[in-house]
Amino acid sequence: MKLSTQVKPISYLKSHAAEIVKDISESREPMLITQNGEAKLVVMDVRTYEEQEQTLALLKILALGNKEIEAGRFRSAEDVFAEMDKDDQQ
Repeated sequence: MKLSTQVKPISYLKSHAAEIVKDISESREPMLITQNGEAKLVVMDVRTYEEQEQTLALLKILALGNKEIEAGRFRSAEDVFAEMDKDDQQ
């Protein structure tokens, strides 16, 4: 988590919800909420959450691709383009 992340107790969340929504929506910086001094949840705006989900999905795809390459299950770009050219000529 970024060092600039705000850390607030759950009581702050309860009493300042509207202010938190406004601040997080504008700053796009997440807020860490604690309960009894222990980190319990992160509050963030929807756009940031969706961007993180998209980034995570892309990273998973890249990791799967790397596993396929390590297992030898791939074709060279030359072979793929040659096959595409052959299909275009038909």
